[in-house]
Amino acid sequence: MKKLGFLLGALAALAAVPIAARVQRGGSPKSQQPIVLHAARLFEVVPEKIVSPGEVLVEGDRIRAADTSVPHPAGARIIDLGDTTLMPGLIDAHVHLFLHPGTAEDLQTVEESVPQRTIQATLAARADLMAGFTSERDMGTEGAGPADTALREAINAGLLPGPRLRISGMAISILGGHEDAIGFNPAQHVLGNADYANDTEQLIETIRQQRKDGSTFVKIYETGPDRMVPHGSAPCLGDPICAQLGLGEQPGDPEFWDFHTPYQYTEAQLKAAVAEAARLDTNVGVHCQGEPAARFAVEAGVASIDHATQLSDGTMRLMKEKRIPAVPTFAIFEYFADHAPTPEAAAREHAMLDYKIHEFKRQVAAGVPMAVGSDVGPFPHGTQAREFELMARYGMTPLAVLEADYLDGARILTWQNQVGQLKPGYYADIIAVPGNPLADITAVERVEFVMKGGVVYKGKGSD
Repeated sequence: MKKLGFLLGALAALAAVPIAARVQRGGSPKSQQPIVLHAARLFEVVPEKIVSPGEVLVEGDRIRAADTSVPHPAGARIIDLGDTTLMPGLIDAHVHLFLHPGTAEDLQTVEESVPQRTIQATLAARADLMAGFTSERDMGTEGAGPADTALREAINAGLLPGPRLRISGMAISILGGHEDAIGFNPAQHVLGNADYANDTEQLIETIRQQRKDGSTFVKIYETGPDRMVPHGSAPCLGDPICAQLGLGEQPGDPEFWDFHTPYQYTEAQLKAAVAEAARLDTNVGVHCQGEPAARFAVEAGVASIDHATQLSDGTMRLMKEKRIPAVPTFAIFEYFADHAPTPEAAAREHAMLDYKIHEFKRQVAAGVPMAVGSDVGPFPHGTQAREFELMARYGMTPLAVLEADYLDGARILTWQNQVGQLKPGYYADIIAVPGNPLADITAVERVEFVMKGGVVYKGKGSD
């Protein structure tokens, strides 16, 4: 009965999508009637400015014009959004649609079936879209295999509401590494949350299998367990690999080596993975908390360094030169710190968050490119716009955060010529927020209107 109630609730939530937001099979808008959106302001990403008033002409699933005024074709539908700012749909470059709060992450694979988790993922996709996220990169199904392929296809076919998705299937890790089922009775053969590859051959084979199953990029766990270490112990400084890479003391940052995380793949192995992904016209994003793994990943040419808690001066210089963004994921660090199960765990999580904030400020000062990703899943979907607020709180201007989201975010999703700007020819993925987001970045946490591909999902015009 409990599972039946869950299924009925899930179906009811999907049925609650406004009728005007539903689309025909194939994902195209049910009407080709031109739409003109009018609002008090419009945010132009390039060049960076807010114009007033703002209008966007939408025809089909594309933007045809955006400016202070646009043509109003005969028969066009006019939607006046009042005292709001028109913006491109938000991008979350690090989500987990197949994770949810309440059950420990490693137990969701053990306790919940893939069909149950897929239903929950459909609800997560809807929640993210309604919060204004029209494009997302799903960084691993965490034990649900290639179920994200079915979710993406259902969204693309117009059967379910959700963002545009780049998907990885399961992330890739080493045996006994990050997201393996460690700590359980070995005789139970508990499933892990990743696909396993222990050498270059296995990495390439796994990437090819994932592509066959529907993945559109590669997610690799490049670091393992993270921990704060006693000041002065600096495990990496005693590692010959760190010495070989020149990862010594970091001038002006005596706290740098108070954090430690082991690497999982060598630079050569990552280079092979990046080359295979390039052959498939895609890229590699890595879960990477610190050194020397970050140097390996940057030298290999990955698309992004996700989490990026610890970056040496040399690695930051390379990231700036190669335009490889960090994806800080502050929201998940804050959530774990505020929702730790014990006071001792809370102290550890807060110490790591404090360290991360300190290092993030160094990264911003060094000019490291950034993209916005929240790691939503362990905390409720649809609430992840807080990531914008936290990045601004800890050292970036609101404008810089929005540029990171729309420009570098679109680039690592390889949709840089299709999403992230209100420009002719781009997808009509448009949101409206109250007030001026350059004056108050928290406006993106109060999205009033959502259009994706020319279809209105939330706000005026969705009835």
